[in-house]
Amino acid sequence: MSATENTLTLELKDGNVVIELLPDLAPQHVERIKALASEGFYDNTPFHRVIEGFMAQGGDPTGTGTGGSPHPDLPAEFSPPGKAKFLRGTCGMARTNNPNSANSQFFIMFAPAPSLDGQYTIWGKVVEGMDVVDKIKRGQGPNGMVREPDRIKAARVGGAAAPATPAEGVDSTPSADA
Repeated sequence: MSATENTLTLELKDGNVVIELLPDLAPQHVERIKALASEGFYDNTPFHRVIEGFMAQGGDPTGTGTGGSPHPDLPAEFSPPGKAKFLRGTCGMARTNNPNSANSQFFIMFAPAPSLDGQYTIWGKVVEGMDVVDKIKRGQGPNGMVREPDRIKAARVGGAAAPATPAEGVDSTPSADA
């Protein structure tokens, strides 16, 4: 398997965020993230809950924190704190009080949160573009809900987000006199 198969690129308003996927920690969650990205599920979804000094949460097309994908919820794949910790740039799966309720929502950590270690599934870590994550619009109040939130323009497995394709019927070959 090539390294790019275990990379997720999020295109945000301020640039791209490259996430290294961690199938050794959470194989089912990594497969779900890849499947949803390949389906275009995350495209135009908001970062609906963003708390300064804590995390940015997205992956809910409704933007309410209650939405998910049509796929069934996933069983927990919690890592023991000695194996993986929630540090700056760690990507985890959001869930309800039920540990086996992760579906499509995820969060990216702004700072370490030891209270989450062993309680939530870690599926990736930001390897490029943490400065872009830091620019995600913050929410208000204790739950961090965001009004007019920033959105994921595109999410793609592998390298950069899908390149624009030339319009049909347009000759994209360089002209001889260029």
